[in-house]
Amino acid sequence: MANKAPKTVEEQIALLKERGMLFRNETNAPHFLKNISYYRLKGYWWEMQSDKVEHQFNDYSYFEEVIDLYNFDRHLRLLMFDAIERIEVALRTKLIYQLSLSYGPLCYIDYTIFSDKTKQKSITDHLNIEIARSKEQFILEHNKNHKNELPEAWKALEVVSLGTLSKLYKNLAHQLPEKSKIAIEFGFNSHKDFSSFLEATTVIRNVIAHHSRLWNNNITTKYLWPKNLKNQPITYIPNENQRAKLFSLLSLTLYTIDCISPGNSIKNKFFKLVNEYPNVPVHKMGFPANWRTQPIWVQ
Repeated sequence: MANKAPKTVEEQIALLKERGMLFRNETNAPHFLKNISYYRLKGYWWEMQSDKVEHQFNDYSYFEEVIDLYNFDRHLRLLMFDAIERIEVALRTKLIYQLSLSYGPLCYIDYTIFSDKTKQKSITDHLNIEIARSKEQFILEHNKNHKNELPEAWKALEVVSLGTLSKLYKNLAHQLPEKSKIAIEFGFNSHKDFSSFLEATTVIRNVIAHHSRLWNNNITTKYLWPKNLKNQPITYIPNENQRAKLFSLLSLTLYTIDCISPGNSIKNKFFKLVNEYPNVPVHKMGFPANWRTQPIWVQ
């Protein structure tokens, strides 16, 4: 198929109108389309189409509602980033503390504490690349003062990605007491469940980092739903399709945050966001009709 010709902002607006999009104030539309690309916004108006082949919109589909969805999603990403940052920082801290005290300052290259040695070699290689490209002052100082010496865990594990931390944790030997201790501190009785949660959280973290759409997007990794939590965040075990939507993972994230940061305001910020955008269809993110009465969501 031949490439389509690019369109000016004015042509983009004309095309939307031709397809049935309405505008409450068309004079504002160019501003948005000059700052948020047509194809980025397309993900937010996709569900407004009655014909997704011919791209015809439902009756009463307003451009301003698309912008509301976009802004809701932007604030949702910031809120999720706040939550995941706390989990990431706590994970770094607990890995460094537990492993370095038990297995020494270079615990992250002690292959005896990991299950799969081949996999750990790959993780370590990637970890060393991340350390080498770090511009953190304490890493630069270490390289200056201790040439050809690996940095201690409390330096090294502070500069690697959540994805690398997640893989390192998952590959710890299952019988290692520190692996279970860390999971328990996050509120999980099973390190396998916690590791699965970290993998899903990393996927969301990457979505946020690329400013991609979180609203009405599917979680691409399949994660386990923990059955033996101290307090179940919701009253049912979500099936695979339900776990592919944000609500289940967000509920589990709130539970985890409450374990490591009691008294946090993340849930209240979410309620404030929903109240600010009352017309956003949260059911598209897997929110059930009774979501406000689910245990973790009760105010």
